Amino acid sequence: MEKATILDGKALAAEIRSEVAEKVKADKNRYGKVPGLAAILIGDDPASVLYVNMKKKACNEAGFYTVNHHLPDSITENDLIEIINSLNENEKIHGILVQLPIPGSINVNKVMAAIDYRKDVDGFNPYNMGMLAIGDPRFIACTPLGIITLLEHYKINLEGADAVIVGAGTVTGRPLASMMLNRGATVQICHVLTKNLEEKVKKADILVSSTGQSGLIKGSMVKNGAVVVDVGISKKEGKISGDVRFDEVSKIASFVTPVPGGVGPMTIAMLMKNTYDAYKLSLKNNAAG
Repeated sequence: MEKATILDGKALAAEIRSEVAEKVKADKNRYGKVPGLAAILIGDDPASVLYVNMKKKACNEAGFYTVNHHLPDSITENDLIEIINSLNENEKIHGILVQLPIPGSINVNKVMAAIDYRKDVDGFNPYNMGMLAIGDPRFIACTPLGIITLLEHYKINLEGADAVIVGAGTVTGRPLASMMLNRGATVQICHVLTKNLEEKVKKADILVSSTGQSGLIKGSMVKNGAVVVDVGISKKEGKISGDVRFDEVSKIASFVTPVPGGVGPMTIAMLMKNTYDAYKLSLKNNAAG
């Protein structure tokens, strides 16, 4: 019998998306405007195509205005930044996302810096990353925001907790560490060069893994009663798999996320929320101006 409570991201995400859709409907009647989201996809990576289509579907369900730019791998950095600049100036667009990864010939930091920080609904502009790091956040990356929202929904207290994050990427690990620090957790980030990973992970009250290495986190690595969040996603023997060996860990942890149905749906829900917030900020700024 499974001991752990399932952190049901799918159900919570559906609630959040429904709330956003209701607000959009009311705002459309009141202001005659709706939130606008532009997605930029470079190349034909199957996972990226799937993610962008899921985001587009979520936008349609929420009543957003959407624009999609599907660009070839051969696009130059300058041409990409030109497209971003045109979206920055487009008053119907309140959020801009560039689906990662992008070709290695393009400087990802330069691209993220080109996005107007007020339209940076993915939270990767250096301004937004920096404001999060100093504890005064504006737009926050969707996956870590989704994780924190999920933990708070289940009343999991971060204050004083020992948190271990496996994966030091800018999409999840680093912004999540800042969010946890801002909430009073003691945070350790592990990565590919970390020594004695099992020893460090075993001490975690809250464990988050986002490596994409199927089955990396075994039951023997998890502290009894820990909260375990699985962000990793990969394919193993034709099936979707997470970083965490769910069957083992669910017998030891107090809370655990499933894959799929845990963090993934929350990421898209946070994109909807961030875009709606950017739209409301635009309305406020226009009224003030």
